[in-house]
This record gives sequence, structure tokens and C-alpha cells, in this order.
Amino acid sequence: MKKVLLLGLSSCLLFSCSNQSSTEKAEVKDSVAAAPAKPQPAEFADAKYAELGKKGLAALSSGDIDSWMNSFADNAVYIWNNGDSVAGKQAITAYWKKRRGQVIDSITFVNEIWLPIKVNQPQSVEAPGIWLLSWYAVTAKYKTGKKMSQWIHTDTHYDANDKIDRVIQYLDRAPINAATMTK
Repeated sequence: MKKVLLLGLSSCLLFSCSNQSSTEKAEVKDSVAAAPAKPQPAEFADAKYAELGKKGLAALSSGDIDSWMNSFADNAVYIWNNGDSVAGKQAITAYWKKRRGQVIDSITFVNEIWLPIKVNQPQSVEAPGIWLLSWYAVTAKYKTGKKMSQWIHTDTHYDANDKIDRVIQYLDRAPINAATMTK
């Protein structure tokens, strides 16, 4: 008898705890919805940044360095994975005009992958804000008559005015050096 009474009491207690009114359920749901959502460390950014990246590669490919440089901030820095860098829009412009005009005969980009990301909470040394991550196969024909092909990964950061203020490019210098050497 004690077991039956204990079982009945437990069932009533369980039933009364789980039998919330619909008003109480709605109040709980509303309070959860009203709580501000904590931003994720990173999220997808506007696809317009991928379009900006594509436009930049098209300008570089056609040799229109001035159009490409219109998307750069005055304080931009261009960094390569080997530690080399060029600082300032004027210096970056001069570098690429010389490179594209005197060293590279033609350059094409294919199999492009674009990923615009908004970094809300940096995980290490990256700056918060909009980053465009891109991967593409590059084929360059140099003034030496030699060609070079490889995959390149580029990280591009945009400032608050949607101007590029940092480019980090990951590439293999060996095939570039081999293609630019004259004998």
C-alpha cells in the first residue's frame, strides 16, 4: 500500500511540474527571445565583399592597377607569407605598377573561392571587422617568356569605409623566382 501511495504521489508531483500553462510557456519563450543574443566569434559577411574581390582581380588581370588601387586605404599594408611587405597605398601602387608593367606579361585567375567573414571576437592576432578570404589558381606569364601556375590564398581586411587596409597573401615564391630568372 505504501508503494502504491508513494507511486501516486510521485505521479501527481511529476504531472503538476510538467503541466505548465500555455501562458507560462509563452512568458518563458518571450523572455528567452528578449534576451540579447551573444554574437558569435565570427559570422558570414555581406556577399558584396566577394564582388569587390572579384572586381580587384579583374583589374589586376587587365593591368588596370589604378582601378584596383581605388579600393585601398591610404594606410594599407600588403604582406606576403615570407615576411616581405609594402606599406602605404602609394608604395603598393608603385610596386604593382612596376611588377605588372615590367615583370608580368599576363596573369589570369581561375577556380576562385570567396568567403567574406565578419570577425566579432578575434581568436588570436587577427583584427576584428570584415575579412575576405579567397583562394584561386593563378597562371602568370612573365616578360622572360616563362610561365608560373600555383594556388594562392589571400586574406583581405576592410576598414570601416570598406577600403582595403591589410592584405596577407600566401604563395610559393620558388615557382615565381624560377619564372622570373633570365639565363
